[in-house]
This record gives sequence, structure tokens and C-alpha cells, in this order.
Amino acid sequence: VMAASKPVEAPGGGGTAGLSRWQLALVLGAPVLLGAGAIYLWGRRAARRGKGASERKTPEGRASPGPGGEGGSRQPDGPGHEEMSPLGRAQAAKNKGNKYFKAGKYELAIQCYTEAISLCPPEKNLDLSTFYQNRAAAYEQLQKWTEVAQDCTKAVELNPKYVKALFRRAKAHEKLDNKKECLEDVTAVCILEAFQNQQSMLLADKVLKLLGKEKAKEKYKNREPLMPSPQFIKSYFSSFTDDIISQPLLKGEKSDEDKDKEGEASEVKENSGYLRAKQYMEEENYDKIISESTKEIEAKGKYMAEALLLRATFYLLIGNASAAKPDLDQVISMEDANVKLRANALIKRGSMYMQQQQPVLSTQDFNMAADIDPQNADVYHHRGQLKILLDQIEEAVEDFDECIRLRPNSALAQAQKCFALYRQAYTGSNALTVQAAMKGFEDVIKKFPKCAEGYALYAQADEMYDKCIDLEPDNATTYVHKGLLQLQWKQDLDKGLELISKAIEIDNKCDFAYETMGTIEVQRGNLDKAIEMFNKAINLAKSEMEMAHLYSLCDAAYAQTEVAKKYGLKPPTL
Repeated sequence: VMAASKPVEAPGGGGTAGLSRWQLALVLGAPVLLGAGAIYLWGRRAARRGKGASERKTPEGRASPGPGGEGGSRQPDGPGHEEMSPLGRAQAAKNKGNKYFKAGKYELAIQCYTEAISLCPPEKNLDLSTFYQNRAAAYEQLQKWTEVAQDCTKAVELNPKYVKALFRRAKAHEKLDNKKECLEDVTAVCILEAFQNQQSMLLADKVLKLLGKEKAKEKYKNREPLMPSPQFIKSYFSSFTDDIISQPLLKGEKSDEDKDKEGEASEVKENSGYLRAKQYMEEENYDKIISESTKEIEAKGKYMAEALLLRATFYLLIGNASAAKPDLDQVISMEDANVKLRANALIKRGSMYMQQQQPVLSTQDFNMAADIDPQNADVYHHRGQLKILLDQIEEAVEDFDECIRLRPNSALAQAQKCFALYRQAYTGSNALTVQAAMKGFEDVIKKFPKCAEGYALYAQADEMYDKCIDLEPDNATTYVHKGLLQLQWKQDLDKGLELISKAIEIDNKCDFAYETMGTIEVQRGNLDKAIEMFNKAINLAKSEMEMAHLYSLCDAAYAQTEVAKKYGLKPPTL
């Protein structure tokens, strides 16, 4: 299930520890899932290390920074003047306010900053913006969020690229639950800081996720069920080898194992909703499978357990997990049913739980599947992927080893094992084991020259781009992976878009392709085109969580268009 669905984020928030979404996508042989904060894709091209996450709490003791950086303090008119100028008196009031601020006397600090504002000549924009920003900092300490937002707005009107004021206003908007306004402000801050301050990136990430979840919850509730493309469905079923319901009709099912009773067999088939559903599967007539399976279930027919599992599987495929769950529960509880059916239902329910970010329930289901059907390679393959998501690399490698022992020709399990070993070695900075893992990749590629994921994982691990580029794609997802590799290692956006366009030609329901095309259009600075692509992907999303992620991408692009209009700020493009 996991191999054919979007990778999920590790429970608890900000991504899987140490494993980028790019890597995670390749581990799962599935679409890339970019971190919401890193939706600002050009940020990856900025310096790798941020400037840290120090709080911007203290008021400024000097004049406001202009667009070019920190401005020098504006001194009173000079020693020759016995009386201070109006600006000098304003500066003195501000300095007094700063002392009160540092002593934690915020009400007194506010009085001083208010005096500075009233004394300051109106044409001294930068100084005046500093005084408003400092008063906002004092209001922030008293948690007066409306006043913080108002003063920051004054500061930004006087100095439109004032990072401290924009960021303080973003935090106030967050507290006031003004998510859209918060996102616009923090987007402007990220661009002005060249995506190098962790604190502003984290706030962007947080608000994008909240917006995405909010919008997806509403949209997903009212969405029309959508059957994925035949390519996706076949890819999904190919991730299982011990799955009875995805196997072709057996001779016995076709003729009741008695050549003399063909008439009777056809009558059985006529009355069996499950066998008709299997026939429709072979014909790729997928829209009729749920209704035919339902007939078998309502008739309590011979193949009731199979029909329940088949119906649940197609409910999952059309994104209706709440309808799938009771069917899976029933199959799992049928102790007299074929153990392969029960194990497959557990794998699918476990993967569903992981998509819903319930790792404890997910782990329980995979463990139960291994207990009841210890010789089932699918259990170990899919549980290994779960363990990678949970950052339990040693256990993941053990599961891939068991899958390979039971199914020696599983190219994907072997490639994923190599990637897990590579990642373990890389995070432990062990050069010898990194080398051994890379040798493992080479062996897998020699043994399975047509395994797309093997090349893609190898390319990710060691930038072996050219080896991957020689691979002839056989499905839409592989074309998208090739397009991403063009982007990752060659920064060739045009070639990347050409390959992804081919993916859409092959499968116009490939949400992964639309999402990836959108991210590339963001990098090219074509934000309106990016938003169009993300909206297409949203309408094809297969789960609420996936839809939330896509809304985050779309909202990030939209915020950037608003910031460009308001402040004339545009991030660098490739």
C-alpha cells in the first residue's frame, strides 16, 4: 500500500528525522512530498545553514534598518547645540524606553516610545518606524496582539522592507488566528532574509500546515470519489505478491474444476458478484468492482471475505478510508478466513493508519500480520517502509532482509535495503559502511537492470544521475522521477518539465506529475501557472492528508504573488 501511495510525514510534525521528503519519496518508490516550509523551493539553493533561531525580542537601540541593512544611529544635532533637536529628544525618550524594556517595565516603556513617536519629525521615516516597532515589542510582552499588529503596520508603512516589524506582525497575526495575513508577512520575511533564518522558516511551515489541513478538511468532506488511473491501480497491486484478490481468476473459479459442468460453473459465476468483480478487474473495468463486491457481501456468498477485502481496497483507492475500515475490520476478525486475506487486510489497515499519522495502531497491525502469516513477504516489505518512516533503520533492514529471504527476486526490497543502510552509514559518518552500501546499490542495479527505483535511489545517494537517465521509463511516475533528477542534479528545468509533461500524456490523473510541475513553475517564477498545477493535483488527491499538503503548496505560491504585488519582492528564480 505504501509503495503506491504518497509518503507520509512522520507523526509529530516536522518531517522524518534526518530523511528529506525527496529521499523519502524515493524510498517509497512514490511521489515526492516537499516540506511545507521548504515549499519556497529556491531556499534550497541558499546557504545550507541558517542564521539560527534567536528570538527577535529586544527593542532597537539604534535607528531602524533601511532596505540595505542596519542603519547607523542618528545622533542629536551635535555638541555645539545647547538644546536638543526634536529628533534628539525623540531618541532620548526611546533610549529611556529601552531601559524600562530591559528591566521588564513594559507599561513604562510603552509611555516612553509613545513620547518618542509624538516628538519625532514626521519626515524621519526610518526613526519613526523604529519607535513604532519598539512599542510593538513592548505590547508583545504584554500579549496585546491587536496593538502589536497595529504598530507593526505603522512601522511597515514607513519602511516597507522592515524585517523585524514584518516578523513581529506575522507572530501577532498567528496569535489572532489571521493565518492568511500571517503567511503573507512571514513569506516577505523569508524572501528578505534569503531563506536563511530558521525561526521564520518554521513559522511559515507551521502556518502553511494549519491552512492546508483546514482547507483539505472542508474540501475532502465534500469531494466526489475519483477512481485513479488504470496505471496507478496496477502499480498499487504490483506492490503485493501474496494478495489473493489481485491474482488472475483461477481455473477452478472459471470452471469449477469440472469440465463436464461448464454450464453449472457459468451459472455460479453469474450469481457470484465477487467472480464478476474479478472479471471486471481483468478487463480494467474498475468502476463496477465496488458494486459487484457489495452484491457478494449482501448475498453472504462463498467469496464473502474476498469481496470484503476487494471492496475495502477499492474504497482506499478512491480515497474513502472511512468506508474501507469496517470492511477491513470484518476480514481481520474472520478467524476461519484464508490467512493470506487477513494478513493483506492488516497490511492495508496498517498503511491506512500510517497515512492518518497513527503509528502505534499501524505498528500493531503489521506485527499481527507477521504473527498470523510469518511466511508472507508483503508483510516485511511494507513494514520495512513503515520502519523507515519511523526512523527505525535497523528494524527496517531486518524486515527487508526477511522479505528478500522469502522473495529473492524482489528488486525494490533490495534497493530499499541498500538505501536504509546508506542512510544509516551516512548519518553515522562511517565512510566504510557508506562505501559498502554504495557497492550494494551497484550489485542491485547489475542484478535488476530494469528496476527504476534502484536507479532512482542510487542517484539520490550518490548523484549517479547519468546511470538513471539511461533508464527507459515505463510509467508516469518513472517519468516524473526522471524529471526530478534533471532538476536535482542538472538544474535543467526545461528538460524536467518535458519529462513531466510526458508523464501527464501517459496518465492525466497523475497528481504527482501536476504537483511536481507546479513546484518547477515556482522555481521558474511562474506563480500563476504553479497555482493552476497545484489546483489540478488537489482535485486528484487520494487522501485528506495529501490534499492538505497540496493546499500548503498552493497557499505558499499564492502568498508569494501577494508579496510581489505589495512589496515588489520576488525570490530569485532558476
